[in-house]
Amino acid sequence: MGVRETARALAEIGLGEVYLLSRTEKRSSEREKSEPRAEDKDTLLRKHFNSFRDCTRCPLHRSRSQVVFGDGNPDSPVVFVGEAPGEEEDTQGKPFVGRAGRYLNQKIQEVLGLRREEVYITNVCKCRPPENRKPTSQEIRACFPYLRRELEIIRPKVICCLGATAGEGILGKTMPITKLRGKVFPYPYNPKIKVFLTYHPAYILRNPKAEGEFLEDLKKLRELIA
Repeated sequence: MGVRETARALAEIGLGEVYLLSRTEKRSSEREKSEPRAEDKDTLLRKHFNSFRDCTRCPLHRSRSQVVFGDGNPDSPVVFVGEAPGEEEDTQGKPFVGRAGRYLNQKIQEVLGLRREEVYITNVCKCRPPENRKPTSQEIRACFPYLRRELEIIRPKVICCLGATAGEGILGKTMPITKLRGKVFPYPYNPKIKVFLTYHPAYILRNPKAEGEFLEDLKKLRELIA
């Protein structure tokens, strides 16, 4: 299934918009796909990070301490995608190192049987929004080419979107996470990759009653990556 067919399939469930690349970005992506892969994923990811660590494509660069790139095992069958760095992430330069990250690490190990270093974790936006506010659609679109290339290098079996903002970044449309959590969609830029939606761990910490649903979702995720 190509991009057009996938877009039509997503449109049927109300997710018809995706962040398509410009012609220049598309040609660059096609060149990358055609180039030989003599380097390993770690090297490619380091080069990719270095290419945008001084990014000024959106206003978030004015208040950040540093760009926060993804972290973990690039050979992981699953990539967890969150919203944006928080204060601790902005300070340490790693995603999900605060309270929500520690909770996520614990549940990944308990339910998936995987340690933090065995999975890959990143964010839709690589810079911290002021006061940890939600990133705007403009900021998400500005950062998406970086995330898309990151996922292209890793090529996971499943992209697990943690929260509605991550879902918007990956699928290209605002969505009600409470209605779509636990569901699977094709990744618009590579339909062989599954997109799985669930709550952000910070939401569970604020709403402990939703933990049962979150753990139920992680069990479904375990089956998807088995």
